[in-house]
Amino acid sequence: MTQFEDLQLEGLLQASLEGHLPDTESALALAEIDDTARLAATAARLRDQGHTNLITYSRKVFVPLTHLCRDVCHYCTFAQTPRKLRAPYMSEDEVLDLCRQGQAMGCKEALFTLGERPELRYSAARKALEEMGFATTLEYVTHVARRVLEETTLLPHINAGCMDAEEMSALREVSASMGIMLESASERLCEKGMPHYGSPDKVPARRLETIELAGEQQVPFTSGILIGIGETRLERIEALLLLRESHLRHGQLQEVIVQNFRAKPETLMAEAPEPDLNELLWTIAVARIVFGPQMNIQAPPNLSPGVLPQLVNAGINDWGGVSPLTPDFVNPEAPWPHLDKLSRETAAAGKHLAERMTIYPAYALDHKRWLDSSVQLAVLQGIDAEGLPRTDEWCPGEDMQPPESVLEQVSADIDISLVAAEIQEIVKLCRDGGTPTEAQVERLFRARGADFSYVCQEADSLRREVCGDTVSFAVNRNINYTNICYFKCQFCAFSKGKLSENLRGRPYDLDADEIGRRCQEAWERGATEVCMQGGIHPEYTGQTYLDIVATVKAVTPDMHVHAFSPLEVWQGAHTLGLGLQEFLTQLKEAGLGTLPGTAAEILDDEIRQVLCPDKINTEQWLEVMSAAHAVGFNTTATIMYGHVEGPQHWARHLLRVRGLQAITGGFTEFVPLPFVHMEAPMYLKGQARKGPTFREALLMHAVSRIVFHGLLDNIQASWVKMGRVGVGACLNAGANDIGGTLMNESITRAAGSEHGQEWSPPQMEEFIEALGRQPRQRDTRYNTVSEERRDAGRQAEPLADPVNTPARKYERSKKPTELLRNSVIVSSS
Repeated sequence: MTQFEDLQLEGLLQASLEGHLPDTESALALAEIDDTARLAATAARLRDQGHTNLITYSRKVFVPLTHLCRDVCHYCTFAQTPRKLRAPYMSEDEVLDLCRQGQAMGCKEALFTLGERPELRYSAARKALEEMGFATTLEYVTHVARRVLEETTLLPHINAGCMDAEEMSALREVSASMGIMLESASERLCEKGMPHYGSPDKVPARRLETIELAGEQQVPFTSGILIGIGETRLERIEALLLLRESHLRHGQLQEVIVQNFRAKPETLMAEAPEPDLNELLWTIAVARIVFGPQMNIQAPPNLSPGVLPQLVNAGINDWGGVSPLTPDFVNPEAPWPHLDKLSRETAAAGKHLAERMTIYPAYALDHKRWLDSSVQLAVLQGIDAEGLPRTDEWCPGEDMQPPESVLEQVSADIDISLVAAEIQEIVKLCRDGGTPTEAQVERLFRARGADFSYVCQEADSLRREVCGDTVSFAVNRNINYTNICYFKCQFCAFSKGKLSENLRGRPYDLDADEIGRRCQEAWERGATEVCMQGGIHPEYTGQTYLDIVATVKAVTPDMHVHAFSPLEVWQGAHTLGLGLQEFLTQLKEAGLGTLPGTAAEILDDEIRQVLCPDKINTEQWLEVMSAAHAVGFNTTATIMYGHVEGPQHWARHLLRVRGLQAITGGFTEFVPLPFVHMEAPMYLKGQARKGPTFREALLMHAVSRIVFHGLLDNIQASWVKMGRVGVGACLNAGANDIGGTLMNESITRAAGSEHGQEWSPPQMEEFIEALGRQPRQRDTRYNTVSEERRDAGRQAEPLADPVNTPARKYERSKKPTELLRNSVIVSSS
């Protein structure tokens, strides 16, 4: 290489690292570059820009629907003749039985592989299809894929060969992704004596038409090149550029495979030389440089045993499908690596192995664009906030054990060399009192493997430094004074869920006598706080909220009133024509003690437009909190996560809370509230995930501890949502508080939670001590309560059955002496 050429290459590589794809001329010039190590070093850095330290794979079942094919590729052993087969096609029952076995083994993908249009060559194929009631192989695969989609949890990925628009449209309705390998763009390889001679479906233009069609129909698509079948380096780059050209038009290529030719006995190319390791590494590196950081570049691990770390270091970020059940029918001589071994070899390259769906994360998260409506729900129910698969059955609110694998990671011994340097730097920044960027907080939320263990353990270390080994809790009562609400929040089962006596119940609006009775009972049972919130009743005004406080104080003057979300405060001030500070001052004078920081959901208006478009926006929520702090109130802060948002939205939320806390210091605690999906309207409509995964829930507590370090000392875990084992894990990942005993908790139960409605003080103390920690009963402001209050809680009588006053239209006052009713029933709709 001349000095000039060297300078050109350096400029190209540097431009790539700065986000510029090489133009056609520059990309083709890479064919003359022999410095594989230099190319690979750049490719690896590019891969890290787009995929951090994750290498993914898809856990799949390989479904060889038919081995018949009209093409005669000279290297293929997948294609067979009818006389060598027991039957031309797998039956529906065989496919479903195989897929159910795979489902039981944790597989997420059903990979349908078949030959090209065998009915055009073999009468046996035509006869078999006719007997089953189909005219073509593609009609049959569409039918079978639909059954797999509907009757199992596996998502079909279909390698159906070349297709026309109608065929692809039909398959789009029953699959999450499709694919066809371009293999090569060289017409030369189709000439006599070359590997694609006699194979009409291997003509590059025909295959490129199918790839282009996938873009036009918005199908997440797989393609790639096969190296070592007689093509030149220049021809490989030409093929990659043609793929890139189509992808830049449509964005359909979710992955590009670089597959190395393996010579197989009893083929015309049985004696052909295979590409050596350098050739494979060179091609992987060039593919990464041509496509840039974000593309998923894959190399099959079973075709390169013993050198997998080198493939990682050349720029791949994916191993493709790996099956615990079925062999690679295309390369039967090359068994899949065991997943434990694959994980170890990936770790040897300094990366973490993570499972993915057949549809890649970016496409899964943008499912309304990339998936047919018949497939969207299956994908949405199967993914986490990053678009990667849920790998266990745990969901918030359900009475089931958290996954052992995640519990073990929280306290696992860490090989610090496997923890990403950027993760360590972000934690140190926060520990030293610095303010992280949105991207840095988001990166913490994406921690997996050793990174995840490190984040949890560092959060626990900070918790120990700030709070010691004390775990605090409060004895309190939830009073939700009405379940009538004129807002249309899509997550709320409390006021908008299915009418169910054991969940939401009938519309009610508590009268003042019942509110007072519940307060008195709570005080007798050791409570120091009543937590009061409700739906936004159309007849309520700010005076209603003032009267609710007066009612509590009249009956239990020493009870702390923790009440009214920012939405209620906003609405109350508006109905009285008052400014926020003036109304909040009136509430304070009436006896209000603190405010809950609910109605926050996600403090990002992009998400609020989906969740609660008619509710207060992000700035209004922050304005209420700021005003409350200004008049002397302490408040809590919350986040509700696990529905339609992602790590970037969590990061924005935390930083907005952190920003206000740095100014006012008014937040006493941060409370992560995982979305409980079971009865939520948006979930029932197929528009939300099944809450966060357990890993995500632990990270929410851990990252909050790290990000708020030095500003906000208390991180609370919600036992009604996390369950008791889940709460224990949170207490080892940064949390220091388990909230209140919550007599008559109703909002989370209305959403479908199975974790009960009260956790008594003796039970809480026993639980905390079993963890090796010291329990401390606190009040709302985190002061230790009196011995009298503790004794009252320990000796509490069982709760009386609550009375939910039937909903009627009220005058706007809630004072006991002024409450009037008429006979008009108020609908909850």
